Amino acid sequence: MEAHQVSASSKALFKKARQIVPPMLERFHKGQHGRVAVIGGCADYTGAPYFSSMASARLGCDMSHVICQQSAATVIKSYSPNLMVHPFLASSDTVKDSNPDARSLASPIIAMLSRLHALVIGPGLGRDGVALKVVREVMKEARSRSIPFVLDADGLLLVSEDPNLVLGYKECILTPNVNEFSRLAQALGIDMPTPAPNATDACERLSKALGGVTIIQKGPNDIISNGISTMVSDIAGGLKRSGGQGDTLTGSLGTLLAWRAAYHDGLWETGEKDPPKPAHSQQEVQAELESSGTRLSPATTLLLIAWAGSGLTRECSRRAFNAKGRSMQASDLTDEVHGSFLDLIGEPEESKTHL
Repeated sequence: MEAHQVSASSKALFKKARQIVPPMLERFHKGQHGRVAVIGGCADYTGAPYFSSMASARLGCDMSHVICQQSAATVIKSYSPNLMVHPFLASSDTVKDSNPDARSLASPIIAMLSRLHALVIGPGLGRDGVALKVVREVMKEARSRSIPFVLDADGLLLVSEDPNLVLGYKECILTPNVNEFSRLAQALGIDMPTPAPNATDACERLSKALGGVTIIQKGPNDIISNGISTMVSDIAGGLKRSGGQGDTLTGSLGTLLAWRAAYHDGLWETGEKDPPKPAHSQQEVQAELESSGTRLSPATTLLLIAWAGSGLTRECSRRAFNAKGRSMQASDLTDEVHGSFLDLIGEPEESKTHL
């Protein structure tokens, strides 16, 4: 199935994103192409963490984990034997103390962090008070170790309640829908006029208010901003708005974050020169993206993978809708992840000699 009406500028950005994709080489061992954990899943919501972690796996991460409440673990395990499911997320069902030590309860999850490249926080998390306190501790620890994370759903609720959790942290991506975006803006005291002066203004302002956190504002056209540079996705999506489509986005972003870490850690030889200086304006970011033979800076790669993750998810939605129409469900997007990746980004040249 061919990619649909992709503009020349978007094709160029997807080609740039291919620089961050690790090639498939015999010398790599298990885990080097990504170890990603989704934190979420409770008795009421088992599908969201599954869809997120499966998108991560289908895009190409080596090891896909789900860290969930005990009530969700067996159910999620039954969905797929490919996922590693850990019932480490404490909840009020398992903790009877009225004033629990959240840091102690978070210790089994914190012990895993050194083995992970990226976290996805929020899918199916729910609003159990104990679980939310534990996740706050995990976020603080991940931030102290510069472990990147993606926030969605009730992970964004935590930011609405305490923006300091992510304020100024340049290694995270927020993925709010229209209601979540409004709550975040209200929490930051930002007045959002209706209609906004232009499509990108609100996203830029919220990103700046959070100290340059990267935001994917989901909508008819996804808007991606880090407060300095802003992109608008022109990739067509499907017309069905079934629940769970955003989980494909978060899982894809988890793998892209892991690949980004491998790129900056020099897992493979790219032959690129280091950039002369970090980009500090829209024009400098654009120049960096248009350059050739130069290694991309961390700020630019974060913006680029946010844009690529958005585009991949929209393409999955388009392909799934074309196949299923009104009956399309979130699981149909999962089946389209790899094909969408091949059509939009494609394998690095080094991989093609081995595939």
